[in-house]
Amino acid sequence: MKRIALTILLIALSAYGLSAQEDRSEVRAGNRKFKKGDYSLAEIDYRKALVKDSLSYAANYDLASALYRREDYQNASQTLASVSQAGKQDADYHFNMGDIALQQKDYAAALESFKQSLLLNPADLDAKENYIYAKKMLENEQNQGGGGDGQNQDNQDNQDQNQDQNQDQDNQDQNQNNDDQSQDQQSPDPRNISPQQAAAMLQAIQAKEAQTQEKVKKEKAAQLKSKQKEQNW
Repeated sequence: MKRIALTILLIALSAYGLSAQEDRSEVRAGNRKFKKGDYSLAEIDYRKALVKDSLSYAANYDLASALYRREDYQNASQTLASVSQAGKQDADYHFNMGDIALQQKDYAAALESFKQSLLLNPADLDAKENYIYAKKMLENEQNQGGGGDGQNQDNQDNQDQNQDQNQDQDNQDQNQNNDDQSQDQQSPDPRNISPQQAAAMLQAIQAKEAQTQEKVKKEKAAQLKSKQKEQNW
């Protein structure tokens, strides 16, 4: 994006091309200081001119320029509004109001001001660039304002996911508890076994042990037989 044109040539040109009646000595003195960058001293001269003629187009316009350069945007806007009250709202007026609004980050007001400036001077490239810039910044501001809802939704999704995981873990724990309870139910409590049941369980254990011992004997006999064959060879 091109650098926005904040050239407030608002302004130095405002004192030139005015009628001789408006071209007072204080305004000329203020313009000389303005060109040197002495904006505070220029402001004093412009205010002196306004004491003599509070509706002076040149003095109000140039005072707004000096205030702008001093980054006193609120007073610059109010001073420039005096030009509007005098009924002089040309393309430069709207352009400068747009620049002041940009500095105050009032992108909606800036967009409207640059729009009005372009309606009066469609060939102003600086006004076009600033209009595009203000529109883009306003869209970004609106999108960022909506971003909070997206963030809240992400947080809610994460909370829901954590709740689902916790629920799954609870279900697993519950299933494990149920399995343990089932096993406990299948295994008789030794304190409740009758003598007949105890005898039957003992016989089953002895039978299993006898089978195991018989299996071990057969394996040993097979190994011994195999060793004898190796020795004979």
